Amino acid sequence: MAGLGDPPGGTPEGASGGGEEEYRSVVFDESFVRAARLQEFSAQERLTDHAPAVRRRTPLRRAGLSRQALVLVMLIAVAFGTAIYMGVRHPYPSADAQRAAEPVRMTVVPLAPEGRVPGADDAVHLYEHSPAAHFRTAAEGVPLPGARRTAHFSDDQVLNALTTAKNYIVRSALDPDVLGGGAVRSVRVLLDPAQLDQFDRSFERPVADGRHAPTGWLVRFDPARAELADAEIRVHGSLRAVESDASTLEVTADHTMVYPLRPAGDEGAEASLFTVRRELHFRFDRDDLRLHQTQLVAAYVQAGPLSCAEGSANHLRPLLAGQTAGTGAPAGTDPYTTDNATALCGTLAADAQPRV
Repeated sequence: MAGLGDPPGGTPEGASGGGEEEYRSVVFDESFVRAARLQEFSAQERLTDHAPAVRRRTPLRRAGLSRQALVLVMLIAVAFGTAIYMGVRHPYPSADAQRAAEPVRMTVVPLAPEGRVPGADDAVHLYEHSPAAHFRTAAEGVPLPGARRTAHFSDDQVLNALTTAKNYIVRSALDPDVLGGGAVRSVRVLLDPAQLDQFDRSFERPVADGRHAPTGWLVRFDPARAELADAEIRVHGSLRAVESDASTLEVTADHTMVYPLRPAGDEGAEASLFTVRRELHFRFDRDDLRLHQTQLVAAYVQAGPLSCAEGSANHLRPLLAGQTAGTGAPAGTDPYTTDNATALCGTLAADAQPRV
């Protein structure tokens, strides 16, 4: 008798496996059923005619991985940016940054002539009969020496220091605007920022205290008394650079400048020569070298012919052709006051004057 699942005539001849074997390829095993994801339609989907046959579920795991990847990328970017920032700006101040620029020590010594100041109609004639006959003109008289590397500074860094010192000398002693008592910004921009307060105070409230004399920073004449009689200024001197420590270069400048002057506003007056000897000491740390700035450490200035009785802190007030120093004495010095520098005055040697 045939079984319930068999056809009336039994299993056809040549058929394999009977009824169960015929559907074996479409029967799912237990593991497949357990792994299947069941999806039940929501009430809204059942009520809506145009609802899709299968509702797509948000791939939470894939979205979670994307967010994690985004956060990881952001963290890497922040870490990389922080590393670059810390490399450019180290959190711990260097020795150069901790070292404050010391105040400039400046001494201005007027030199009084022994007799009348020689004069002539032609400044060239005065030069030819003076010790400045062989001096070079203007910036040519401030030549740069050979730049040689030191233990901790390269040739280029030494040359940078020498060039910045030369620029300071040219701008502070050879610029006609500065000499005439005009703008001083061209000199100011060459100074280390730590010295700008002292520089500004010197010109706002000049005083002969060895710290705040404008004539210690630069050369300038009283515009009401004297002006340049000729554009040719004679200069002679030297520059020398040495390494003071592993982070500091020092440059010493020693120059003599000779200016042809005449009374202000009187083009027909005789010209005379005015001599300024300046010894300047500059200091450069690595930031100064990078920014082409300098720290002026000390300035020692001798200038004449001047009168010892007239102050020389704010402007130089030259004695011109035919004038004498008189019998005045320099300003008194109070030894009980620490804020004032000792008033000094010297005598201008006769050999330093033109022989006309």
